[in-house]
Amino acid sequence: MLGVQKVNAAPARVIATPATGPLTQADRDFVVQVRSAGLWEYPVGQRAAKKGTTKSVRSAGEQLVDGDASLDAACRKVAEQLDIALPNRPSTQQQGFETRLSAESGKEFNVDLATTVRASSGQFLNTVASVRTTTRNSLVRALADQVNDIVLDHIKAVEKTGLVDFDQALAQETASPGPPAADLTPPPASAGEPQVVLTPPANSTTSPTPTAG
Repeated sequence: MLGVQKVNAAPARVIATPATGPLTQADRDFVVQVRSAGLWEYPVGQRAAKKGTTKSVRSAGEQLVDGDASLDAACRKVAEQLDIALPNRPSTQQQGFETRLSAESGKEFNVDLATTVRASSGQFLNTVASVRTTTRNSLVRALADQVNDIVLDHIKAVEKTGLVDFDQALAQETASPGPPAADLTPPPASAGEPQVVLTPPANSTTSPTPTAG
């Protein structure tokens, strides 16, 4: 099974040739990144839906949960078809986002949530566009289309709060040098560990917790 660890090869290197088209290292990494993004955004969205102090922040949280659950289902299906191992935890950097936001409340939480989601989503859009343009695998291409739509929806949702610090978001997106590669790569799931499933909400206001499937 193709794991989440980075390999010493160019992103365009073909690592498998399924019936749906050649699969490159970049394709594999993209599927893992989609999974990892949901693993931190989903619980953060749950917190926003519950502890956001404005209606727009709570609404943004609900949209994060809805979108991430939908992408998680699509990502797990694609990964199974392409024999890609998925992580059960986000990257070190993303865990840092979760930890920081979980300790905040009130306006501080609202602003940090909106800005962090805006920055991470804006940065991820570049990856989505690159993969969508270069992939020769039809499953990865379809996943990229879905990711693009939902990431844009998330960007619009947090922008509607009126709380995004755009200067800070841009600084986070373009920071150079960026975090070490090890901080951006989610850890592989342990052998025999049940796969975490991001459960879709029962309705637009319900924010369930991830369950092991």
